[in-house]
Parts: sequence; C-alpha cells; structure tokens
Amino acid sequence: MKSHQTGLRHLTSSTCYSLKGLRAAFRNEAAFRQEVGICVILLPLAWWIGATPVEWLLLVGSCALVLIVELLNSAVETVVDRIGPEHHELSGRAKDIGSAAVMISLIMAGLTWGLLAWQKFFG
Repeated sequence: MKSHQTGLRHLTSSTCYSLKGLRAAFRNEAAFRQEVGICVILLPLAWWIGATPVEWLLLVGSCALVLIVELLNSAVETVVDRIGPEHHELSGRAKDIGSAAVMISLIMAGLTWGLLAWQKFFG
C-alpha cells in the first residue's frame, strides 16, 4: 500500500519508524548495545582528542559509521532469519558480508581514534 503522507505528517511517521528501529536494535542486538556503550564512552573523549572541528567530526563520524553499519547488518540478518532457519549458502554469504562490513567500519574507527590520539599525545 502506498503512503499518501506528505510534509510534517510524513516526517513525524518516518521519525517514529526510525526510533522504533533503534529501540528494536538496542533490545535485540547485543553487538549494537556494546557498540552504543563504547560510543557513549568515546564521544566525550572526542572533545578532548579532537583539536579541530574536522578532527572532532572524524572521531564522532567514525562512531556513527560503526552504528550505521551495525544497524544495516542487523537488518540483513533479521531478513535472512525471517526467510527460514535452514542453512543456505546465499543466506550464509549475506550474513558474512554484513559482518565483514561491520569489521571494516570498526577497523576504520579504531584507526581514526588511534591516529588522532597518537597525534595528540605523541605528535
């Protein structure tokens, strides 16, 4: 069914769906909860480590990227699990690819935080 909502009503509905998705991810996905916890610890440190607005944005953005990729990975896993519990090569591949995306985002976040922290303390 096609939605005919526009303007503020559409924005309100979209916001409600997005918040519902965030709540569902937090309730049902341990990895998402762990990453949110790490971000809650790191984000205040971004004000201290980031010497410029661009550095601050890189630090905060790398945390946001990890959460975004984890949400997308969780969505893929949920859809694959909804299709059926039996093992299928394509289902496994989809989950593995999603997991790889999360790993790459975590590596990039680690490198971003590590390099900027190194620059602040030893540079």
